[in-house]
Amino acid sequence: MTSPLRLSTVILPVHRWNERGRALWQRAEELGFHAAYTYDHLAWRTFRDGPWFGAVPTLTAAAAATDRLRLGTLVTSPNFRHPVTLAKELITLDDISGGRITLGIGAGGNGFDATTLLRSDEEPWTPRERADRFGEFVPLLDRLLREPAGTTYEGRFYSASEARNVPGCVQRPRLPFAVAATGPRGLKLAAQYGQAWVTTGDPKLYETGTPEQSVEAVAGQLTKLGKACAEAGRDTAELDKILLTGFTPEFNPAVSAPRQGRPLDSLDAFVDFAGRHAELGFTEIVVHWPVADSVFAADQEVFERIATESLAQLG
Repeated sequence: MTSPLRLSTVILPVHRWNERGRALWQRAEELGFHAAYTYDHLAWRTFRDGPWFGAVPTLTAAAAATDRLRLGTLVTSPNFRHPVTLAKELITLDDISGGRITLGIGAGGNGFDATTLLRSDEEPWTPRERADRFGEFVPLLDRLLREPAGTTYEGRFYSASEARNVPGCVQRPRLPFAVAATGPRGLKLAAQYGQAWVTTGDPKLYETGTPEQSVEAVAGQLTKLGKACAEAGRDTAELDKILLTGFTPEFNPAVSAPRQGRPLDSLDAFVDFAGRHAELGFTEIVVHWPVADSVFAADQEVFERIATESLAQLG
């Protein structure tokens, strides 16, 4: 069965470890966050020309610097990953952390990650090809993590020849997958292989939609997830439902703010936002750790009050 509502954070890999990075992950644990995730990208949007460190080394360092905090990616994609090498890194992370790793995984999208490894004569993957690759990536990664003695596979995009991952994950039968998906093929993968499902809402509504329209759209995604689970023979309650915030109209500074303000403007505003989504069935809300002078700028004192007080107010 799913758990009561939990609050987690995303710490972007933009800080030098010895200057500020270590302290942020340790502070996340002190504040009582359920988990701290990081983006698994080569760079990201407005941060592309600034510092940006690798997800796996960052999580390795965070695992050594913390004791209780769950750690993970939101999200990893096939854009620059291969299941065989990723599996080896994941079992290592799970071992170092003592079984505290969650793999957030999605199909990927356009942008820097999607083109960095391409030759000049290659075209970026189409949405269909990304979905095709994702559909092969997830089942193979599942096998690699469940079958440490050796996995052999030959597919259209990926292959493995007696790939060994001894001793396997600390978490059995493998570490949990949190599958990011809104389309039918991705939702099917979430239902088949996920221990959690991730959404950022409906991206089409960020600029012109309303909070009410966003809630309605997310409710529709949850309905589709339920249908995918039923087709897979699973109870949707077996999956945690994770909302990665920051991409719905409530967070867009160009859209009229709700009466209480934007979700990270005050404790009351966040409690209202989180409560509406908890009523839909979400079990985990993820907020971005404030980054000054960016789309994720927020008052640190308010952010920490939300971290320590919001769940008590939600009951």
